[in-house]
Amino acid sequence: MTSDDHPITNRQKTVLVTGATGYVGSRLVPRILPHYQVKCLVRDPSRLDEAIRDQVEVAQGDVMHSHSLQGCLQGVDVAFYLIHGMGYGQDFQKKDRLAAENFVNAAMEAGVSRIVYLGGLGDDDDPDLSPHLRSRHEVGQIFRDSDVPTLELRASVVLGPGSLSYELIRSLTQRLPMMICPKWLATPTQPIATEDVLAYLEEAIELPIDGSQVFEIGSQDVITYGELIKMYAKERNLTRILISVPLLTPYLSSLWLGLVTPTSAEVGRHLIEGLRNPTVVRDDQARTIFSHQPMTTQEAIHMAVQQEA
Repeated sequence: MTSDDHPITNRQKTVLVTGATGYVGSRLVPRILPHYQVKCLVRDPSRLDEAIRDQVEVAQGDVMHSHSLQGCLQGVDVAFYLIHGMGYGQDFQKKDRLAAENFVNAAMEAGVSRIVYLGGLGDDDDPDLSPHLRSRHEVGQIFRDSDVPTLELRASVVLGPGSLSYELIRSLTQRLPMMICPKWLATPTQPIATEDVLAYLEEAIELPIDGSQVFEIGSQDVITYGELIKMYAKERNLTRILISVPLLTPYLSSLWLGLVTPTSAEVGRHLIEGLRNPTVVRDDQARTIFSHQPMTTQEAIHMAVQQEA
């Protein structure tokens, strides 16, 4: 999208980005900077990319502490919530809930017109939904139950260098010529390229909707995590053998991951618990409501490998 696609009035709109130093947020900010006044809510301003630090308004605050948010959302039209609590520890669900409540209360007080939240795919009615995915859905529900219209995007594996899920796949494939595969590698998923996620998020700023809505986004393909590993291996010209071991539990898998990937055992366990649940697009209305159309999984992996280089 070019600057010519935006009416001049849009240049005056103020967009707040939380998680601006994280994987998605740090890539979203420079993308929308040419079109909007951008404000970044961060705990530590020194962690902001120096290339954009002087081009944005910096608000120092912490969603875990409601008092620190006072004034941070004043003058904000659209607020991106790109925070999740897998790294918060064992009680991450409670902390996710508190952070969301603090943020939405501050948004209501400031008169924010829209929250855009990036959550996770998964069936709300699945009694076996992982704590990680259930928490992501609960945060979205907190926002939608508020007086602030919320556009929630739900995605599965994000394919791009630096993404936690992508780095997991990359590390496993590069380091292990023969791989012991737990049952979760047969779980269906619908990955999406980082560039596609960013395009959806940018379009969500102006997308005409009534009230709050959930949009499920993904590539054109439903595949398993094992197939995703094989696709990455093929793109890197690697030969890999996968041996299925269905009794490998999420806990043991997380310890195993800690030996072969940069992911900590605790974060890995939360991530793997989510991998046991199918994360596929069940409602594809995003394809008709949004102008952006996502690339295929193979195209996404090819782009990610090129970006690695």
